Amino acid sequence: MHHRLLALVGFAAVALSMPAAAPLHAQEEVEGVRIGLTYDPTAKPGIVVLPVAGAGGDSIRAMLQRDFDYGDRINVIGGQGSDLSISPGADGRPNYPLYARLGATGIVQAAVTAAGGLTVQVHDVNKQNVARTRSFQLPSASQAAEWRLAVHAVADEIESWVTGVRGIAATRIAYTSNGRIRLVDSDGHVVNTVGGDGIALSPSWHPTGRFVAFGLLQDDGVRIVIHDVQAGTSRIHPHSRRGTNMVPVFSPDGSNLAYAVADDGGTDIYMTAAFATGPVRRLTVSRGRISTSPTFSPDGRRLAFTTDRIGNPEVYVSGIDGSNPEQLTPFNFGDQSYRSNPSWSPDNVSVAFQSRIDGRFQIVALGLRDRRVRQLTSDGQNEDPSWAPDGRHIVFTSTRSGSRQLWIMDAESGRARQLTRDAGARLASWSGNLGGRFTAAPEPGGVN
Repeated sequence: MHHRLLALVGFAAVALSMPAAAPLHAQEEVEGVRIGLTYDPTAKPGIVVLPVAGAGGDSIRAMLQRDFDYGDRINVIGGQGSDLSISPGADGRPNYPLYARLGATGIVQAAVTAAGGLTVQVHDVNKQNVARTRSFQLPSASQAAEWRLAVHAVADEIESWVTGVRGIAATRIAYTSNGRIRLVDSDGHVVNTVGGDGIALSPSWHPTGRFVAFGLLQDDGVRIVIHDVQAGTSRIHPHSRRGTNMVPVFSPDGSNLAYAVADDGGTDIYMTAAFATGPVRRLTVSRGRISTSPTFSPDGRRLAFTTDRIGNPEVYVSGIDGSNPEQLTPFNFGDQSYRSNPSWSPDNVSVAFQSRIDGRFQIVALGLRDRRVRQLTSDGQNEDPSWAPDGRHIVFTSTRSGSRQLWIMDAESGRARQLTRDAGARLASWSGNLGGRFTAAPEPGGVN
């Protein structure tokens, strides 16, 4: 079934165990250095994460290792549970030659400070020196969700030092389960559950990560709700009229909200201000047909959406005002195709969507430059894709484990991992990077 709309309006039928690390040596940070490594995306750099000294060090080390592994750009050498140990050299520094024999190109060495912060050094094994040093402030461990997000942000920062690409650990995924919205970290740790007096549908993140918009099915229809994650409060969108309003999505700058409205005349996409009063603009004219599931291009100038205006659901692209609509998915004469629920990649390289293949939905990605279609899944039924901010990973609903769960796939290698374990998980939306406030450049005189 078409999950963001079809159940409501009837579209067709419906994520190296070492001894205590040597003391951190104060060394000057080498600015602008990617730890001396030449990153080859086809050969992941090998990184050893040393045991983290201080309170909560074991948890921090485990999170860093897991985040690097899940990011698919780093090969973590000596994972959790390994009894491999290497004693430091006579000078107290890591034994670089032995690490090199293990295939390591970098070493992450960290310690929790007395004030609860985290000091990190990254060693370049080839050059046998410390390439980067930085101290990070962490929230109190009593603020579990914020503390975890801050550690994820540190992992992302280290990944950017090593590979030149920021990781996606400090992100969250919103999805529906049992009529409520659940928010989880990218490693599957549950952060919060959001809901209301009704059945919550189709969440979507605001670019800042502070708000989540979703549809709320009640006795009088479906209304658009905007939930403030920080304040823990929710409100009905003022332009969400009585009836069927659904699949809301924020514009890339966060100022506007596009959503579908269904009535007796069909289903069309509208757009209005997300937080202020203003005009409601109609973007599609379906004339008894269905247009739904909008997704913005990264620059906010175009919109992809699903429509059955030619008889079967296909993905179309138009201007942000609805002008010049054109079919994006290829048309095969005589083929009863079904392509829906598009997600525009943040790097503007491709649009992912679900496509019915041999009677089951699969996730495919269409390149925006060459229009080449890549089938990303084949195991079970797979639906409702949403891109990570790196434009490489994608979250989707799959039945491959025997029940509907969320899975994450590296679209480059095809590696997949199960994210959720609560039955009925679906309709996922991946946030942008939420760790900026933890890794932003320090003020003069502050932590560096």
